[in-house]
Amino acid sequence: MDFIPVCNPEYTWDADKKGIVTVHVVNKGFYNWIAQKIFKKPRISHIALDKYGSFVWQQMDGKRNVYEISKLVSERFGKDAEPVVERLVKYIQILYQNKFIGYVKQK
Repeated sequence: MDFIPVCNPEYTWDADKKGIVTVHVVNKGFYNWIAQKIFKKPRISHIALDKYGSFVWQQMDGKRNVYEISKLVSERFGKDAEPVVERLVKYIQILYQNKFIGYVKQK
């Protein structure tokens, strides 16, 4: 809960008028190059997050820890986000495992 998540600077992202975030991932590397040439896979993948994921993504500024983000999620979505802590921790773990985020040291 004391970890401070930060978005991976290698990925660009934007939000639409409704606040839905789309993360743009450039598919690099030899195997991606082969897939792009042979199977016509896109060079850039666009990953749209849902409303909860978009809100959390926008809160990961390198200053707020997971606990502070969980409080903001509770304030914003109320009972719809329950159980907040368990869902948020799992979501952040998935983002970390897929290299969408990293952690900064607490100051």
